[in-house]
Order: sequence, then C-alpha cells, then structure tokens
Amino acid sequence: MTAEIERGNSGQNLDKLPLFFKGSVITGFGRGSKQLGIPTANLPVEELEEKLKDIPIGVYYGWANVIGLEDNKVFPMAMSIGWNPFYKNTKKTIEIHLINKFDSDFYGAELRAIGLGFIRPMCDFKSLDELVKAINDDIDYAKSSLEKEENKTFINNIYFTQQ
Repeated sequence: MTAEIERGNSGQNLDKLPLFFKGSVITGFGRGSKQLGIPTANLPVEELEEKLKDIPIGVYYGWANVIGLEDNKVFPMAMSIGWNPFYKNTKKTIEIHLINKFDSDFYGAELRAIGLGFIRPMCDFKSLDELVKAINDDIDYAKSSLEKEENKTFINNIYFTQQ
C-alpha cells in the first residue's frame, strides 16, 4: 500500500447501516491471534449471505457481545467483511475483533454484533507490519467513533439480550 488510508468514507451507499449479525463463532484461518496479535471471532458467512450481498466490503465499527461471556457484556468492536487482499483470500469472511482481552477462546458460542459505521475499504499491504499498523489504527478509529453519543446508545440495544 502506498497511499494514506482514508477512514470514514466508503464512497458507497451505506443505507443498510446499522448491520445486525449473529452466529456461532467458528474457527477462522488462525492468523488473528498467531500472526497479527489481534484475535478475531469469525462468523459463518453461509448463514448471512443474503444480508451480506448489498453491503460494501471493508472494515466497520460497532458493538458486540458473546452470549454467556462476562454476563453478556457488550464490547466495542472492529469488523472486517470481505476478502483479505494481503492473504489473497478467495472466500468472503466476517472477522470481528472485540476490543477487550479474553482469557480463553469462545468457539461455538453465539456472538451478536451491530455494525454502526464504515472505517475503510479493503486494501492490500506491502508487509505484515503495515497490515498490523492499519488494523491497530482501525481499532483506534472504532474506539473514537464509538465515543459519540449516537453510537453509545446501541450498547443497550435489545438485540444483545433478546432470546
């Protein structure tokens, strides 16, 4: 990647926001924690294909929780929807990074997420270090965006507690 990443402007129609996703956490490619130091919870795309078809690929911010984990506490998150060009993925993925440190994995648990805003489009990077820096910048952007009052209100959305 040679140009500075512009965050917050997709240049596309985002009338589908907010995005509501839920699913059982599945095993991903195993890169988030191991290679990047940024663990992600992956959702099964097959169950969400209809919802995903009109959503621009890219990185989003919002809130998420894992049912049964820490009393269903809602955490800030950054979420990637699409194909990761750096790794030459051919399969669309939904990878959610909950901005919190957890002591263990939660594969199989139900994760619920509300995507509120667009951070940036998918792009390729020249090195793993560039990718990690971009992801950490995305996380900072997510945290900053979620401080806005209109985004804070979603922490208490019934979606996180309904049966």
